[in-house]
Parts: sequence; structure tokens; C-alpha cells
Amino acid sequence: MTRPILVTGFEPFGGERINPSAEVVRALHGRTIDRMHVVGVVLPCLFGRSIDVLRAAIARHAPQLVLALGQASGRSGFSPERVAINLDDARIPDNAGAQPVDRPIVPRGAAARFTTLPVKAMVAALRAAGYPAEVSHSAGTFVCNHVFYGLQHALRRRRAVRSGFMHLCCLPEQAAPGTPSLPLASMIDGASIALATALAVRRDLQVSGGQLD
Repeated sequence: MTRPILVTGFEPFGGERINPSAEVVRALHGRTIDRMHVVGVVLPCLFGRSIDVLRAAIARHAPQLVLALGQASGRSGFSPERVAINLDDARIPDNAGAQPVDRPIVPRGAAARFTTLPVKAMVAALRAAGYPAEVSHSAGTFVCNHVFYGLQHALRRRRAVRSGFMHLCCLPEQAAPGTPSLPLASMIDGASIALATALAVRRDLQVSGGQLD
């Protein structure tokens, strides 16, 4: 049996009633992308527990590719993340009230872990489809980065399983006036494009994706 794609999102946090990453995951669960079955899992927005649930899902489904999704207010569209850092430094509490400050995610772990997905090719494919997208070099220091680092750390010796993280912008019903947003249908389509690209492209594009600040 072909190993599936695992896609994860988060439950709402910070007083929100909805999280676009969870809605995208629920929509993609059970679909096929390039004949590959998609398994969707919604993670708790909790330090520690989120990684436990993620690792359990990886053990259960033995995926060939993992893409974790999260919400980032203020982003203009799709932001495939390039690197996770080994640091929890929460500006707000998680959904259980935990607010770690200057704490490593994995004690004595590597300072940073990079995605193994073709983030520049993913951005190019999203832009070609008409969606705003850019490579991001910081996933923050909240639960999104926590899960991204935990994912890359868990799969560090399993090179056959490629993995990474992508942030989504807000839904229109969440966004303040003037804040970038995308409708759910566009987010589902964009996530599907990103996944199809990640499946098809083994070597990333050799184009600039850097930033000046």
C-alpha cells in the first residue's frame, strides 16, 4: 500500500473561534493528491502535547510526506517555512495557559532544523496559480515553531520522509480591516498545490528566496 501524506493543522488559539489550518486539514482529509491518500490531523495548540500527538500520527500512518500548517495573522498569503529554531518564547499563553520563556524545545538539540520540502518550488507554483506566497525564514517562537522543530527533529534520521511547515494567512471573517486574508476555498486549493509540488519536486529551485530584513 502506498504510504499517505500527513497534513496537520491547529485548533483555534488566542481567543479565536476558528483556525484556517484546521479547516484546511479537515477539508483535505480523505482526498487524494496525485493518487496519494491524504490523512489530516488537527493538533492541540499546546506546548509539548502538540508534538506528542504529531509523533503518534507519524507512527500510526507511516507517511511519505508531512506538511504541518498553522495560522499567522498579518501574513499576506502562503508562507512555506525554511527553518525552525530550538526555542520556545511565548508572547501569549497556549490553550492550557502555558507560557514558556527562553526554553529549548529539545534540550541539547540542534539550534535549528531545516525543512526538507522544496519551499521555493512551492512558492513558484502557488504564484503561478495566482496566489500570494513567499518563503519565510522565521516560524516565530510559539506553538507553530514548536511543532515545526519537533517534526524535523523526529524525522532527522528518516530521510525518506520529507517534511516541513507552511503558514496560512487569516480567513476574511477573522481579518481586521486592511489585513490580508484569503477565503477557505483558496486556502484548500493552495495547500493542495503546495502538496502536489512537494511530491513532484525533489530538488528545490536555485533561485533567490532571501530577504533584506
